[in-house]
Amino acid sequence: MEHAAAAATPAWAMLAYLVAGVLFILSLRGLSSPESSQQGNRYGMIGMGIAVGTTLILHQVGLPLIIGAIVIGGGIGYYIAQNIKMTAMPELVAGFHSLVGMAAVLVGCAAYLNPAAFGILDTVTGEIYGVSRVEMGLGVAIGAITFSGSVIAFLKLSGRMGGNPIMLPGRHVINLGLLAAILGLVAYFVADQSPWVFWTITALSFVIGFLLIIPIGGADMPVVISMLNSYSGWAAAAMGFTLGNTAMIITGALVGSSGAILSYIMCKAMNRSFISVIAGGFGDAGGATDKGAAIQKAYKAGSAEDAAFIMKNAESVIIVPGYGMAVSQAQHALREMGDLLKKEGVSVKYAIHPVAGRMPGHMNVLLAEANVPYDEVFELEDINSDFSQADVAFVIGANDVTNPAAKTDKTSPIYGMPVLDVEKAKTVLFIKRSMGGVGYAGVDNEVFYMDNTMMLLADAKKMVETIVKNLGH
Repeated sequence: MEHAAAAATPAWAMLAYLVAGVLFILSLRGLSSPESSQQGNRYGMIGMGIAVGTTLILHQVGLPLIIGAIVIGGGIGYYIAQNIKMTAMPELVAGFHSLVGMAAVLVGCAAYLNPAAFGILDTVTGEIYGVSRVEMGLGVAIGAITFSGSVIAFLKLSGRMGGNPIMLPGRHVINLGLLAAILGLVAYFVADQSPWVFWTITALSFVIGFLLIIPIGGADMPVVISMLNSYSGWAAAAMGFTLGNTAMIITGALVGSSGAILSYIMCKAMNRSFISVIAGGFGDAGGATDKGAAIQKAYKAGSAEDAAFIMKNAESVIIVPGYGMAVSQAQHALREMGDLLKKEGVSVKYAIHPVAGRMPGHMNVLLAEANVPYDEVFELEDINSDFSQADVAFVIGANDVTNPAAKTDKTSPIYGMPVLDVEKAKTVLFIKRSMGGVGYAGVDNEVFYMDNTMMLLADAKKMVETIVKNLGH
């Protein structure tokens, strides 16, 4: 039986929601390329404006409270957008995912407590429609998992919780047991809408969200971000069915499916199993060293003057940015360095690993912010073969994604992950704050100690700015 809310939706509103859905699809298409990303964002904003505006017109009850909530929420969002640092963007995304998950849980709870207001109450039997119970149970379950999982991801990404995985004994058995219990209760909820069933589903879903993300190591966090993005979309879609809101169903399905596809692409890029991502605990620390405990070996140290001289006399330079560049906000200085090298006749390219940084596309966003030409930015599969012909590989704050251990050390937590072959360049210039730390995965990098590597130990931004000064002389 149709929801009363859906059945009562006028034709013009359905058409408006359809237009919003088309704009969301165009938005995703635009966001697939740096050149069209701004237009994609505009489509998304217009589509969301139409969807929200249509919903406000349809539901006049409590309008002042809704508008007040929009003003407060919008003000908080504007403040965050104005003050957030690019280095904090990954944990911000995780935090926003948690809010989407909690919103789904709250909507589900409200619908359960007052089904008549949501148009899902069968007036003949006095019970919630069976199909609505399925939608509600799944929506609350996915939303709760998204919330608690995103909270753990936020804590790990922000440094409030260690990046190393926390391995609980028998975790896979526990997770599978909880998942089976949740699905069983959702099925039972169709026959019995007792409060204990609904609230048990909610509580168990919060618990399994924590348990799924805690065992995942820091090196795998970019995959977790895209995975949680997918979860948040499916939670929104499920609640869209409960509310009878077409725009939420379309938007949630788009976010859920695109997030799932992105997760698959990220897993493929890291040589991870997609199923193991969903199961949790695929980021085993294996033979990782402790954080900050790099192996002490002989290495070759250099200066900004040395780096400027080497690159000025090179024919080709491939720049590899990483999270260290983001931390020091060196992207603008890096673009200036690239411009000066091009004036000297040097070929300059940028190599981006799919999981460089803390979330998908992190480095691409930073380089776009610094107005680096899009045609100079290449993904791993498009540029990896070029390192063997390059005169210089200039690595700035990227550790795990350039670590040869991923190809040779089966005990390494990053083993099997495709990495950028920077060690094949004639000279590797590697900017790192000090030799005392290791990457986010907690493993040392053999590139530091190779004969063709020169370590530039300093803050990334200050080192690049000094190199720029020397190139300008």
